[in-house]
Amino acid sequence: MRQAAVPARGLGRAFLRRLPLVGTLLGLALGTWLVATNDLTAIADAFGRVGAAGLAAIVLVRVAILVLCGLAWGQTIQGLAGLGRAGSGAFLVLRFVREGINVLLPVASVGGDVVGGRLLTFWGATGALAAASILVDMLFQAGTQAAFALLGVGLLMQVGGEAAQALAAWGLRALAVTALLLGAFLVAQRSPVLRRAAQRVLASLRRTLRGPAADAPAGGGVSAALDAIWAPGRWRSLTASVVLHGAAWLLGAAEIGIALACIGVHDVGIAEILIIEALSQAIKSAAFPVPSGLGVQEGGFVLLGSLFGIDAGTALALSLVKRVPDVVLGLPALLVWQNLEARRGTILPPQA
Repeated sequence: MRQAAVPARGLGRAFLRRLPLVGTLLGLALGTWLVATNDLTAIADAFGRVGAAGLAAIVLVRVAILVLCGLAWGQTIQGLAGLGRAGSGAFLVLRFVREGINVLLPVASVGGDVVGGRLLTFWGATGALAAASILVDMLFQAGTQAAFALLGVGLLMQVGGEAAQALAAWGLRALAVTALLLGAFLVAQRSPVLRRAAQRVLASLRRTLRGPAADAPAGGGVSAALDAIWAPGRWRSLTASVVLHGAAWLLGAAEIGIALACIGVHDVGIAEILIIEALSQAIKSAAFPVPSGLGVQEGGFVLLGSLFGIDAGTALALSLVKRVPDVVLGLPALLVWQNLEARRGTILPPQA
């Protein structure tokens, strides 16, 4: 029985290694089908009406969002021993790197987070503290997204129509499951027994993943680092992190508002924009094995747009517009990542 378990584990690791690639291919197939089965001229026309000025404004909004997220991450371990020389600038740069990896490389949506934790050690932060900060930041990000999705569902329940009510009911069920998972994630961070189990899982994941996600932050004492982060005297910093993440999710709706205004769709109000942003992000996150939600995001926009009279061509154009900042900001972020890797030990020497 023990000999048979080894190949089984090997098959499981092989499956996890290939999951992002499979997700990429399926997402590309779905996205291609959605575009091919709709009016390409209408999609191109709607996208073109956004214009260079509209796209620039949307990119600037995304910059503001990532700045808020970087500051939120820094708040999780602000003032703790073992942080080294990592100040706000480091967290801002690395938050862009995390995003660039997650949206542009064929890794599951946590690949960039693992790399970001490792890169934080280049500033002298201990591996344990870096890993713990990533775990807490991911919890806050997911938790505030769930709250944002709940806002979207609540607004959707005020919309008439059978389709809207069915989607709202589905969203409530999905959020109930999400709440249980987030609760388990929180308990795992606070319980020493569950933390040790989680560390074994993370260690297995690091051995399994290939590519950029393989370089996870090293170092022991993650449990002690989590205890330091969750210490009673740190609730002000942790609350600030949660508030910053919540503001970032809300600000994302401005991207849709700008795009719709440029396209010429003026009969969609703030509540409808919040619903589209909140639920499209939730749908994208639910499909986390698919890198950057390829195809899934597009399908979500078509589904949600149809509730408010937005035709499929315009909805697909909106999704494509949302991907412009991914590329414009993601490509430089990947170059920064490679530069950090190449120059480690020269511009960021170990702390004395």
